Amino acid sequence: MSFSDAEKFWSERFSGEDYLFGTAPNVFLTTRKHLFRPGQRALSVADGEGRNSVWMASLGLEVTAIELSPVAVEKARKLAAGRGVSLRFVVGSVFDWAWPRQAFDVVAAIFVQFAAPTERARLFRQLIEALAPGGVLILQGYTPKQLEYRTGGPPHAENLYTEALLRESFGDLQILHLHEHEDVIREGKGHNGISALIDLVARKP
Repeated sequence: MSFSDAEKFWSERFSGEDYLFGTAPNVFLTTRKHLFRPGQRALSVADGEGRNSVWMASLGLEVTAIELSPVAVEKARKLAAGRGVSLRFVVGSVFDWAWPRQAFDVVAAIFVQFAAPTERARLFRQLIEALAPGGVLILQGYTPKQLEYRTGGPPHAENLYTEALLRESFGDLQILHLHEHEDVIREGKGHNGISALIDLVARKP
């Protein structure tokens, strides 16, 4: 999918009055709140309408959020204003962005499964390179079993994650938590129902 096609696709998905994935932060991300300290530099990847970036900013983190869709970013700005927080928004593709190196203490990659395998390998390298030494990556995605549930996520098995894939991809990091499980998630209309999930927390040496 080209940049313009991808931007159009996601802007159409985010164009409704409601927030497609809700305004509450991702539950798995919130369970890692103990890893955060005010003043840390955080990156929210493919941030959507701001539910995760705005929540991190509310904890006192200095947040950068990158998102392809300007429609989604406008809604994220409104959410941030409504909650009285400020953060930096970057409108653009994660594949075209000049990723800063060793710039973030926290990188949140929540359901960033739009990337095909070749693109994903590059994206994962960029996530690692963006982390400062001691920085933490927090990632959640769907496993291939999600194709049976169809309660969110891409319809392509090659875009989904397995434990072996994540262990290999992030083997240079210290893996603190890696777990496949099934759970019910309620994140707006976009993620709603029983889901096959995989969670990763990893620290850069």
